Formats: sequence, C-alpha cells, structure tokens
Amino acid sequence: MTSYFSTYLPIYLDYLTVEKGLARNSLSSYATDLRRFGRHLEEKEIELDVVERLHIVRYFQSLRSAGISARSTARALAAIRGMFRFLVAERHLKADPTENLENPRVWTSLPKSLHAEEVEKLLRAPDESTPEGLRDRAMLELLYATGLRVSELIHVKSDDLVMDAGFLRTFGKGSKERIVPFGDTAKAAIVRYVENGRAHFNKHDDPHLFLSIRGRAMSRQSFWMKITRYARLAGISAHISPHVLRHAFATHLLENGADLRSVQMMLGHSDISTTQIYTHVSRARLQRMYDQFHPRA
Repeated sequence: MTSYFSTYLPIYLDYLTVEKGLARNSLSSYATDLRRFGRHLEEKEIELDVVERLHIVRYFQSLRSAGISARSTARALAAIRGMFRFLVAERHLKADPTENLENPRVWTSLPKSLHAEEVEKLLRAPDESTPEGLRDRAMLELLYATGLRVSELIHVKSDDLVMDAGFLRTFGKGSKERIVPFGDTAKAAIVRYVENGRAHFNKHDDPHLFLSIRGRAMSRQSFWMKITRYARLAGISAHISPHVLRHAFATHLLENGADLRSVQMMLGHSDISTTQIYTHVSRARLQRMYDQFHPRA
C-alpha cells in the first residue's frame, strides 16, 4: 500500500470508530473498500496526495469492468469520498479529488432474477426420497413462496407457521414483525418434510423448522452452498444465491399483476422506493420482449 495511504488509513478508521461511532460491520466494509483502493493506487504507483478526479473515475470504471455491482461501487465511493473529505478537513491534503463527483447509479445493474421455468427446475432439483431432499425442497419452496431473506428463512420456527390459513410470522430488519402468506405448493412441501423428514434431524428438540444434520438451525453458509449445488443440478448456468429467489418472488408477483405496496409489505421494505427496483426489472423484460417480437423494433 502506498506510504501516504498506509499512514492515513488507520487515522481515518479511528475517526470513524471514535468520533462517528460507526457500527462494526460498516467499519469493516469501509476498511475493505479503502484497502482495495489503496492497492489500486500502489499498482498504479500513484501517491495519495497527487490523486486526481480522473484517477478516481478510472478506478471505478475498473471496478465495474471487474463485475463489481453498482451498489458495492456506490458504497466504495462513499468510503473514499469520506476519507478524502476528512484528510482535507484535517489539513493532511490540500484538495479533494472526489468533490462534485457524482454517485454511480445504484441500480445501473438490475438485480438478477430467474424465469419461471428456471425456478421450476431449481425447486425440483432436491431428491425427495431422502430427508435432506425433503428439507431442502421445503426450504426452496417456502423461500420462493414468501420472498423471505435467507436470514429470516433459517430462523423460521414451527410455531411461526399457521398452516390452515397459509401464512407465517417473521421478524425482519430492526426486529420488525410481519405476516407473509404462502401457497398450497409450499404448504405441501412443508408437510412432506415435517411428516417424513424432520424427525431425522430433530436431535435436540430445537424449535426451528429447518434443522441441520447436527439438529440445530441451518446456517446461511450451508443453505447458500446447497442452493448453488441445486442450481448446477438444474442446469442453471447463472450465479445463484438465496437472494435471487427473493428477487424472482417479487418480479414474478409484479409481472402477474400484484400491486407495489403489497409486494413492499411482503418483502419487509420500510421504504417503497426500495421495492420500486422491481418495476424496473419488469420494464426491462417488456423492453426485451418488444425488441424481440415487434416487426419495427
């Protein structure tokens, strides 16, 4: 890392910790973004005190070319801008090269989703002749049926489900409770798992619905690896994560006529502007269909 950068980065991180009271996770993200920027400067042999606006722009172009998401790029710019502002305010640097630099559009890249046919293949990938397959099929069905975050899915307890009415209770960000409906297909998969598979895992009388081989709630990492494996089995070449099924849930609801406010409530978004991205996804699909089928497109 460049000499100036290695000198001032710890000072700035201390400032964020002590003066700004930044949360540990946020501080870790800022540090990661800034160290990556420092490595870039080192590779280009650019000292911190001679960084210009053009250097910043080219750096972010390289991030996007490397496949870094627009949201991650925007976060990195916030970290770098904050550091330069701090160093100028503290008279360590004379000029801020990020001044008047526009934020990259957070939603330049639309969230990845799946076509309905791909979702069907993914949901059918687990082998339901085994307890593991019954559990994993039920998890995938419930994830797609409700749009839960993966952290919410793995913490669903048996008592959170109202099977007769077809809804569950979950606690999202900020421990906010919400009620989310689910359909007959997910219900049937859960019943098959509970009746024929869950006892295989229930070693400690754990209240969570979906249990690991150790008899405890499944971890995020374990489920992430499972969904990646099932995507390969289903012949899906695109990168798949649990969040992709959440995107598919919202996108398919809107494409089939659901109103935005209802989707917002089911996703647990506090601000409807967060949900509005899915209207862009639907519009993008319409544009593709127009370009493909209209004779004068």
